[in-house]
Amino acid sequence: MPPSYVHRITKYDPADRDERGCYTGAEDAVSDHGPVEAAYLAAIAAFAEASGIDRLEIREPSVTGFVHLGVEAPVGHGLNGLFPPDLTGFHDGAEVSLPVALELVRAMLRDQGAWCRLEAEDVFTVHVGWDQYTYVGSHRPCPEAVARTRELGLFPEPLTASPYAAEREEREVTEPADEDFWARVRTEPASRQTVLLEEAYVLNAARWHRLTPENLDAVRAGLGPRALLTVWPDLTPDVGAVLAALPEADSVEFVREAQDGTISHAIVDDTEYQQLAALVADARAACALTLSLDERHPLLHAVLPDSDGVLRARW
Repeated sequence: MPPSYVHRITKYDPADRDERGCYTGAEDAVSDHGPVEAAYLAAIAAFAEASGIDRLEIREPSVTGFVHLGVEAPVGHGLNGLFPPDLTGFHDGAEVSLPVALELVRAMLRDQGAWCRLEAEDVFTVHVGWDQYTYVGSHRPCPEAVARTRELGLFPEPLTASPYAAEREEREVTEPADEDFWARVRTEPASRQTVLLEEAYVLNAARWHRLTPENLDAVRAGLGPRALLTVWPDLTPDVGAVLAALPEADSVEFVREAQDGTISHAIVDDTEYQQLAALVADARAACALTLSLDERHPLLHAVLPDSDGVLRARW
């Protein structure tokens, strides 16, 4: 059960809303990076203290979306100083202290690229939406935290539920990457020599691996917790043929392996094909994956369960 007592916390005075509930006042919809932002964090801390919470779990973490050709991947996502550049520790199910959780909220208030839900089972939740709308849920009414929020100059409004609460019964991928899954994965390299594994460790971020019978166990041991795993046919060494087959007036996910074995990917469309051809001239293998969900047909698709075998990630 989600927390019973939910409040929407904003800097927007309810008196400045029209009949539809839309804010019509003069407050800016972005963070001031100053006292108002600090007030938000202090209010959340007050609700956490009133709920008896000092640690929170990261759920459904995500970072900035598709990386396009010629544009470097966003670095940091507002997480610099909290997590290393490879985002180790920023994954579904990771537990963080309340101070780190508040810094995650700060990054979300600033809309710097990273997003997640913060939860303590059915006891406490924090969600950040658009335009500084923040939602706090607790198993307690927390009247003292409500009063403290008002003292901070913010407006706590009771709701029946957060619009950002997780749909706990709905998962796009329900198959666990258990021993049966890995037995099937093992048969693919055996018959094809090599397959391509996409490891989505947070939403919008992935690592790619070429699996062989020899390296499968080592790759498996290094996968991130609760990762979404997608097995594709292998890259092809005929990069020219892959380029020649790119569709017109459409975008694809182009995956390439450099001479040093590094695998990278980018979203490209027909306006970037010429630039792409020059960029991958020395690639030793590549493939192009459609972005159409109806046409994406991986060999296998599963999610890593926890060490006890339970699938808890909500991909």
